Amino acid sequence: MLLVMDPYIRVPPDHYGGIERVVADVADGLAASGHDVTLWAAPGSKVRGRVVAFGREGEWTRWSNARNMLTLTARFMSGAHRFDVIHNFGRLAYLSSILPRDVPKVQTYMRPVTPGNMRLAARLGARRLHYTAVSAAIRRTGEPGGGDWSVIYNCAVARRYPFVAATEPSTAPLVFLGRLDRCKGVHHAIAVAERLRRRLVIAGTISPLAHEQAYFERELAPRIDGDLVRYVGPVDDAGKRALLGGAAAMLMPIEWEEPFPVVLPEAMLCGTPLIAFRRGGLPEGIDHGRTGFLCDTVDEMAALVPRLTTIDRAAVRDEAMRRFSDEAVVSAYERLYARLAAA
Repeated sequence: MLLVMDPYIRVPPDHYGGIERVVADVADGLAASGHDVTLWAAPGSKVRGRVVAFGREGEWTRWSNARNMLTLTARFMSGAHRFDVIHNFGRLAYLSSILPRDVPKVQTYMRPVTPGNMRLAARLGARRLHYTAVSAAIRRTGEPGGGDWSVIYNCAVARRYPFVAATEPSTAPLVFLGRLDRCKGVHHAIAVAERLRRRLVIAGTISPLAHEQAYFERELAPRIDGDLVRYVGPVDDAGKRALLGGAAAMLMPIEWEEPFPVVLPEAMLCGTPLIAFRRGGLPEGIDHGRTGFLCDTVDEMAALVPRLTTIDRAAVRDEAMRRFSDEAVVSAYERLYARLAAA
């Protein structure tokens, strides 16, 4: 089978790149299950299976996009018949040249969908094309365009994030893990920490965009004192394990319709509950009162922190294993591939 990913960040990424992380985990899981896996992705990508690079990591221009399209079109025209399933995690346009072909095709969306793309694909004669979304919230953005849809959530590798039972919810720090962009609501997480006088550890990347850097310098940096609020920068897998496993909870006070963040299963596999704003796909991942809490305001989030003592961390881990582990998600894709192959 063939997996395709945009070539802008290597698979898996060193730090930022949730989509690329999931693609790597799915590729590795499929290979471990005995499938012959080929991945087309950015130079430097490494998975269990064969990697054929294209594009240039970090390059996003009109010319590079056109060049990538030409590269993939040439590959598909000469070799699409060699694959039993073609699973695209990148732009739907990559499949343009093979939409009418009889090979089963899966297009996965991890961001909000432009439904006009589904209508265009249908006009181009798309056959045996199935769309998956990483949450029902994302599926709803694409369904107006038509097509056959299902939901398969993002995953994390269970062995990479071992269960931590001993964390004390009343004294352990709260954590924020993600891009330090305004839409992620880092300022709200700091407000919760300040209100409760509760330690907060922030980890993640600062955007190179000028307006996001200004947000960090003006609204976040003055409140990071190294004691109550600490910023530890980007973290790798080992850093995430330590951070999430030792946290009382992860705060996700998002200001946008977050599709389904990979950090959700990562935290839950450690047994760490989440307290999140009720937006995007987060209500689908959090069982309110059992694996975390959902709320709508900073006041509500602060009021929920003392209730963390009622959460059973083992139940959080069990839910993550059942729904969001690499084994569960790879099995869901295998069932989908089998259904498409039989159709």
